[in-house]
Amino acid sequence: MEGRYSLIEHVRSLLADEQGTLFKAAPYRVALCYPSPYHVGMSSLGFQAIYRELHTHAGATAERVFLPDDVEAFKKTRTPLFTWESQNPVSSFDMLAFSVAYELELTGFFSLLELAGLPLLAEERRDGGHPLVVAGGPLTFSNPDPLEPFVDVLVQGEADDLIHVLVDAAASMEREALLDYLARTPGFRVPGRGGTRYHVAKATDARLPARSQIITPHTELRSMFLIEPERGCSRGCHYCVMRRTTNGGMRTVPPERVLSLIPEHAKRVGLVGAAVTDHPRIVELLRTLADSGREVGVSSLRADRLTQELVDQLRRGGATNLTVAADGASQRMRDLVDRKHSEEQIVRAANFARTAGMKQLKVYNVVGLPYEGDEDIDELIRFTAELSRILPVALGVAPFVAKRNTPLDGAPFAGIREVEGRLERLRKGLRGRAEVRPTSARWAWVEYMLAQCGPEGGLAAMDAWRAGGSFAAWKRAFEARGCEPYLARRVEDGRRNPVVWPTVAKVAPPASAA
Repeated sequence: MEGRYSLIEHVRSLLADEQGTLFKAAPYRVALCYPSPYHVGMSSLGFQAIYRELHTHAGATAERVFLPDDVEAFKKTRTPLFTWESQNPVSSFDMLAFSVAYELELTGFFSLLELAGLPLLAEERRDGGHPLVVAGGPLTFSNPDPLEPFVDVLVQGEADDLIHVLVDAAASMEREALLDYLARTPGFRVPGRGGTRYHVAKATDARLPARSQIITPHTELRSMFLIEPERGCSRGCHYCVMRRTTNGGMRTVPPERVLSLIPEHAKRVGLVGAAVTDHPRIVELLRTLADSGREVGVSSLRADRLTQELVDQLRRGGATNLTVAADGASQRMRDLVDRKHSEEQIVRAANFARTAGMKQLKVYNVVGLPYEGDEDIDELIRFTAELSRILPVALGVAPFVAKRNTPLDGAPFAGIREVEGRLERLRKGLRGRAEVRPTSARWAWVEYMLAQCGPEGGLAAMDAWRAGGSFAAWKRAFEARGCEPYLARRVEDGRRNPVVWPTVAKVAPPASAA
């Protein structure tokens, strides 16, 4: 009992430091689940927005659930997974609604169901004695297929409005009638019953902007109030699910409305979106926030949109680093994926940062794009070294992972050995000149398999999780389940002469995954 009490006390101590927590009694109770720990989940703007939306529903309430920092402590003490607001067992709620951001959170999803005492597979929960298990979130913009074996309902795309449709129906219908109804309702998919695949629902403008409900110091973005001055993107980068063809492109929110929704007690403000610096009035918004004495951060800076004034306002708002994304090792690679950036624009951004008194330039990049060779990596080495003479550079490098529902859908993974070789070439070439921060080639391959496979990928993920979650366990699971990436299926993107990407050979797993 002492161990269980300490788990509850830990949650209560974090609750005590929150501002904006909602408590409400209502007949229909939703456990809003995030399959990563609290400090990650509370940095998710979408998760917080749905939390607020559920509380505005007259007949419903929501309580939050996060993947425990110490899953084993729950198992050892036999503590049922509980919600944060009331510390009641998750299994006692009417609905478990999961927000899944990306593929590798599937293992956290499994852990939450297990800790709640629920069977993982939807077919094993069909007796009607279990809560409805629903999943939505950013993953549904690309490929939610691996979730199919485990959920009763998928909510696809922007859920700001759909969450009300879902709760209205769930609170008034028996389970079988509910599932039949949702299978016929745009925005929902009910595995085995119907619903348009890869549909991306669009929220009404009245629901914009999404914004934080709770501010807490215990997050990745410490005590920061998040709000979106725009939703979507007007650009057409081949690798991105948030392109101009997704839900009509970028929708902007007037700065006056953004400012009116920021609470007085919020001393740090994060402007979040796919292309925040494309907002036509972004400098005005930044200046007003800095004038109010607040710290301000921006989630997505486009080098071609930066001006000295914009960077100066960021510095006034407390920024000490400038972060830009190049997303292509060379200009040839950037042109290939329609990333509208040039070296000249990135150099100019670095000079803006130095003039503003910033300490570091962070540059995000990808390796492993189709047709990439050593010469492209060498160009990245040469260019990064040039940037480092302007300002110290931290180069974040991620292996390219093709996502469904994008023009690069079906492009092959470069291979683990190949990617590791390119990362090593980068490290050697930049040693002593720039900091290189790579992400794992092995786990990028796992992400790729989940991003390019169907429900069998989810079953493989369950097998790998049950086998301990090592990379070797994932390899074995993908092979045992016969997982093969989809062949290329381009989405319509308004181009007359689309690039023909190389098709994928049958890969389960590739020889280079050794």
